[in-house]
Amino acid sequence: DKEVRAIFLRLFAQLFQGYRSCLQLIRIHAEPVIHFHKAAFLGQRGLIENDFLTKVLNGMAFAGFVSERGPPFRTCDLFDELVAFEVERIKAEEGNPPKMIKHVRELAEQLFKNENPNPHIAFQKVPRPTEGSHLRVHILPFPRINEGRVQELLQEGLSRSQGAPPATRGDKKCVVPAGPPMGTFVCS
Repeated sequence: DKEVRAIFLRLFAQLFQGYRSCLQLIRIHAEPVIHFHKAAFLGQRGLIENDFLTKVLNGMAFAGFVSERGPPFRTCDLFDELVAFEVERIKAEEGNPPKMIKHVRELAEQLFKNENPNPHIAFQKVPRPTEGSHLRVHILPFPRINEGRVQELLQEGLSRSQGAPPATRGDKKCVVPAGPPMGTFVCS
């Protein structure tokens, strides 16, 4: 699963490399609007006649991509690093499948680490009951719940959470790296 995602991550990094240089921030409205200059992007890459890429850039998914990834100050991720710093590496690996596979596995490992930041926390599996276990007499019935004590615990937890500072997410915003200038790569 992660390796397939890593392959698509590389593909989109190659496809959209240099997209940040074609973003325009328009400040006419109360809130800035981000516009992607498609003609400049296709022209700088020498792909004006490329029907596939033109259709991708005209799609709704790409419009969402631009609105989500367009702001110059936001949380950066693995895709931003690939587009900004790994362009030359991806290009050099095109003719070398072992290096490409190694890079895909590195990306897959990073994707796994991003989704599982605490690998030491393992979920304990509950064993399946043995056959006939429901017929055993020695199993004690579940005790009755004391409703008053439950209410006390709820109130106690609520009072503690009201005094605590709000939980914040660990994502740190930064200036998104622009990557190499558009003229350094031309696709064939």
